[in-house]
Amino acid sequence: MKALLSKAPGGPETLSLEELPDPVAAQGQVLVAVRACAINYPDVLIIEDRYQFKPQRPFAPGGEVAGVVEAVGEGVTAFAPGDRVIGVIGHGGLAEKIVVDASRLYALPEGRSFEEGAALLLTYATTIHALIDRGRLREGHVLLVLGAAGGVGLAAIELGKAFGASVVAAVSSEAKADAARAAGADKTIVYPRAPFDKEQSKALAEQFKAAVGPHGADIIYDPVGGDYAEPALRSIAWEGRYLVVGFPAGIPRLPLNLTLLKSCDVCGVFWGAFAARDPQANQAHVEWLFRLWNEGKIAPRVTETFALADGGQAIAKVAAREAIGKLVVTI
Repeated sequence: MKALLSKAPGGPETLSLEELPDPVAAQGQVLVAVRACAINYPDVLIIEDRYQFKPQRPFAPGGEVAGVVEAVGEGVTAFAPGDRVIGVIGHGGLAEKIVVDASRLYALPEGRSFEEGAALLLTYATTIHALIDRGRLREGHVLLVLGAAGGVGLAAIELGKAFGASVVAAVSSEAKADAARAAGADKTIVYPRAPFDKEQSKALAEQFKAAVGPHGADIIYDPVGGDYAEPALRSIAWEGRYLVVGFPAGIPRLPLNLTLLKSCDVCGVFWGAFAARDPQANQAHVEWLFRLWNEGKIAPRVTETFALADGGQAIAKVAAREAIGKLVVTI
């Protein structure tokens, strides 16, 4: 089989398409012929050895896949050859075949494409955990979403609206603002590119405050970090929740006096650890997502597809923060 491999730490240009032996499903595993693999920001980090997990090389990046079951290992009863499945696997998805623990897979609903299926779980499962468990979002809340045109950003807009929130989407271009509005955002902000000096940071804080209104943002969903974090935190409501999701713009340093003045919480969101520690709660979330998907309240937005040999280009586009929605490699 072919796989796009990381053989040494480096950027997307270091990946190489190579032949590997076909994997074999062991006990409790499923052999999946991969049809689509979605690209996410962790793929940028993992090939540079900057992610919290460092697989043994050589490895293929790609953390969420959709495909067809080719074979099942001993003890697997939930799936059979020919079944269409999706799953979050951490890495290994940029390959023609992969073995996956059966517990990590879900049936892909009829009528849904492999591209859509590959783009669902990581972004929406992260976001539903963030908004419901960490943010305690309720109907009528004001939700400010940073990086709102990326995969998790659009998921936050859709889920926020599904749960009855008023959503303010913050993005870096008018094209991204259009995508946020199409996903249901009530208001949009186009912010400048960081880095910011003190006056620019203050101006952005005022822009956030004007958009969220005098009450402030009950929940701030931040998958961006960097110089955007402090201005956003300054717009938070009394006893609001600031959700820390990711850092493509850099790891920020927040002035903790702001948390005292607003009596607010800064909450980390680590969906992978949550899913491992409480698989039943995660399973309930995934079932909830499938219902919302079936009702048309959420819909993964795949905006561009790439061949396996060009998977590095997709990772580079995510790294440059140029992607709108989800980028998917088709196999």
